[in-house]
Formats: sequence, C-alpha cells, structure tokens
Amino acid sequence: QLQLVESGGGLVQPGGSLRLSCTTSGFTLDYYAVGWFRQAPGKERERVSCISRSGGSTNYADSVKGRFTISRDNAKKTVYLQMNSLKPEDTAVYYCAAEGGRLCVSSTPDAWGQGTLVTVSS
Repeated sequence: QLQLVESGGGLVQPGGSLRLSCTTSGFTLDYYAVGWFRQAPGKERERVSCISRSGGSTNYADSVKGRFTISRDNAKKTVYLQMNSLKPEDTAVYYCAAEGGRLCVSSTPDAWGQGTLVTVSS
C-alpha cells in the first residue's frame, strides 16, 4: 500500500523559508515520479512541482520558479520541497503525490499524502 506523509509545514513570515518533506512507505520510491501540489482556501488544487524517478528531470509552476526547489533521496524514501522567499499567496495546504510510469505526476496520481499547512503571514 502506497503511503505518503508530509511534514515541515507551519507559520512563516513573508520572505522566510520552509522545507517540506514527503516520507514514503509501502512501495519502491525509485519507480515513481513525485509531485507537490497545493490548495489555497477557495481555490482549486494546483501542481507546484514534480520530479522524475531518478531526479534528473524537474518541473515548476511559473509562480514558484526560482524560489522553490524539489529534490529526492530514494535511499531515504523521501522527497523534499525547499521553499524560499515565501509570499502570502503561497499560503495553502501542500500535498505530495506519487505516480508510476510517468515523467511527472498528473492530477490523478496513484497516491496522495494527507497534506501539511503552510501559512505565510506577518
């Protein structure tokens, strides 16, 4: 059973940084692309970033390019999202998701995490 657990969310001031972690179990992470999504209050869920199985290919939403960095450590079964220069509009619940057989994660992945709340506010 594919399981993903996010951690690292919290309250941060504008301009600050957070690192989210997505710890996986129940499957071999090496065979799955992983993505980070977010959903702000009253808005649809959007994909923020994704990383291929090997980590050789990454993708970012225009709104976070240059500020967020996705990475993975398959040996630790963990995927990270380093978020810098955070803005109030980055406030959302952040989810990680895994999908096999693709370079990047689609909107219908094989498994979702439960989410972690990020609040950017002074």
